[in-house]
Amino acid sequence: MSAENEGILGGFKQFLMRGNVIDLAVAVVIGAAFTKIVNSVVEGIINPIVGLFGSQNLEQYRACFSDKCTVSDAGVVTKGVALAYGHVLSAALSFLITAAVVYFLMILPMNKYKARQAAQGEPVADEATEVELLTEIRDALVAQRGGPVGAASTPGPVGPSGPTDAAGPADPGGTRGPLDKP
Repeated sequence: MSAENEGILGGFKQFLMRGNVIDLAVAVVIGAAFTKIVNSVVEGIINPIVGLFGSQNLEQYRACFSDKCTVSDAGVVTKGVALAYGHVLSAALSFLITAAVVYFLMILPMNKYKARQAAQGEPVADEATEVELLTEIRDALVAQRGGPVGAASTPGPVGPSGPTDAAGPADPGGTRGPLDKP
């Protein structure tokens, strides 16, 4: 094998072994099994309830555009033009049932769990802002020089003898404190 083929196959292997690809594959398999459950609920519970008001098979609902539609024993329109809205109705019910189950059995409990965790007061780590980090670095550098921490927090204007801070002209030796006079 050439190095290029190993690179392509190696990249493909890395792609397949990433966690989110495996999670997606598991979700597809579970989704396929879940579809069978939803279809069973529609056919075993929803369709009989609808059957109280009409046909038990939703897919048989249709409207004819011509005067008369002829339907075979298999349920196929052989003569005329029919609008088969029953298929759409069946698919919409399946979607609504799937969405309801996902919401009530997965999303709602997860949201309640997260709210409970937040109510228990688990500390959420706030990320320090850039200014806070720079202030900490500055204070550490000032402390290393031997100056008081926070002495350089408010730089002042540049005076005749160089830059000044809140305490006055710059102190090249770093021995003066903020209250010392120049």
